Amino acid sequence: MAKKYKYIFVSGGVISGLGKGISAASVGLLLKSHGYRVALVKCDPYVNIDAGTIRPQEHGEVFVTEDGIETDQDLGHYERFINENLSRAYYITTGQIYQEVIRKERNFEYNGEDVEVVPHVPEEMIRRFKAAGKISQADVVIIEIGGTVGEYQNILFLEANRIMKMREKEKVVHIHVAYLPTPPSIGEMKSKPVQTSIRLLNQTGIQPDFLFARAEKPLDHRRQERISLFGNIDYEAIISCPYVPSQYQLPLLLKEQDFDQKLLKKLNLKAKKGKLLTQWRKMVNQSQGVKRKLSIAIAGKYHTVGNYILPDAYACVLESLKHACWQQNLKLEVVWIDAEKIEKTPQLLTRLNQVNGVIIPQGWGSRGTEGKIMVAEYAREHKLPYLGLCFGMQMAVIEYSRHVGGLKAANSEEINPKTTQPVIHIMPDQAKYLAKHQYGGTIRLGAWPCQINPQSWLYQVYKTSPFSQHLIKQKQPLIVMERHRHRYEFNQKYRRQLEKAGLVICGTSPDGKLVEAIELPKSVHPFYLGVQFHPEYKSRPLTPHPIFMAFVQASA
Repeated sequence: MAKKYKYIFVSGGVISGLGKGISAASVGLLLKSHGYRVALVKCDPYVNIDAGTIRPQEHGEVFVTEDGIETDQDLGHYERFINENLSRAYYITTGQIYQEVIRKERNFEYNGEDVEVVPHVPEEMIRRFKAAGKISQADVVIIEIGGTVGEYQNILFLEANRIMKMREKEKVVHIHVAYLPTPPSIGEMKSKPVQTSIRLLNQTGIQPDFLFARAEKPLDHRRQERISLFGNIDYEAIISCPYVPSQYQLPLLLKEQDFDQKLLKKLNLKAKKGKLLTQWRKMVNQSQGVKRKLSIAIAGKYHTVGNYILPDAYACVLESLKHACWQQNLKLEVVWIDAEKIEKTPQLLTRLNQVNGVIIPQGWGSRGTEGKIMVAEYAREHKLPYLGLCFGMQMAVIEYSRHVGGLKAANSEEINPKTTQPVIHIMPDQAKYLAKHQYGGTIRLGAWPCQINPQSWLYQVYKTSPFSQHLIKQKQPLIVMERHRHRYEFNQKYRRQLEKAGLVICGTSPDGKLVEAIELPKSVHPFYLGVQFHPEYKSRPLTPHPIFMAFVQASA
């Protein structure tokens, strides 16, 4: 007998960036705490096939899954909240849907029908929603629709929602996340934007079952009453979701309002008891109780947009630092370093005197690279704990090659294609893709094995950490699975020369062809590590990544 799945749709209104992803992830955690299997799906309204070719300032950080698809950062939130690896089955874009519909039409899979935007595009979306549930054998499939109600881009995803609600009414629930502003000139929380948002949703044929009311402060009786009356929503189905210090508090906030019980009743599911929420509450309480600050500088080029700092470009790095800090009773304080400004004004490097550690995260292209190299040099010379992530490892290799390894012209082919000393060069297969202008989905992506040098202290980091088990593929020799997203690599031609100069190759691909991690000995530096992979993709609040744990410990 085929399994009958339940479906929850999550939409947003009024403004973007309200936390639909965190809301969907929190609902998933609550259902999982009752013993139900969940699948979380993100629908991006873009015509892009994936998020890989979108600028970080435009879309926020790109998150890479275990099987190597470049997705919206919300999949990172999903993984962190439900503590499970997700795959390409849980990320859907408008581009993917149109591509598949056109493929089917060309293959005569519509048997000569007129292929129309409706119903064929929504039907393909529904097929993908159901496939996601089947793959994970989920009891409940939670589908987040990107963007805001009223936008043209996401109307077909809402149409898919409407069709499913019409066909399977008792199995489909809709949660609308909307914002109640409090204009400073008025000093009163206004419900009209939410009322308008609900009306726009009604125009698509959907009446929300629950409303998550986002605001600066908790919702009062008066506002709740007005939304209930004019939005045609049960008073008890309006859930107050004020701003909280940590996104990880939201599941507990929902629990306090008995949202999980109301949702289970709506889905006709029985409530069960589990220990997951107890562990989660302990983690949240621990994060709120810390007082000792740890100051970490992040030297990047994607966090500044106009006059604003938008940390979304490095969301996973920030969350990974928080996970490790809380575990060690520390409160994270981030200092943003603009790599381009460092190039123009080297004196700004003195800001690093005031921090406990520095990270150079992911990046692309030549812009700001000399500033990053200067930061890596400063951290090495001043014994400041340093962690280079992907591009950050490459910057450390270039810096060390120039100033210690005797390779004064050292550079990356990505930065200077004509460099005479390419200590970082393009991977051979990647050169072929670039020659054909094949950019999307062609770089080295997803989880790859990394063999750890038993003589390195990175070996000890993985070997002794209580949070390593889900990363270790093989114990002897020690091989870990870490996620990648890069096109350039360490050039083995310079390996022997750099090792003679004191650089330690502490991680390679099992066949030894690719250098995956470099370090300086403890006798030379308290913590100087660069990894070609992205440990931040696999850090979770209940299981911080060992590398971030070690970096935070050294910084503290």
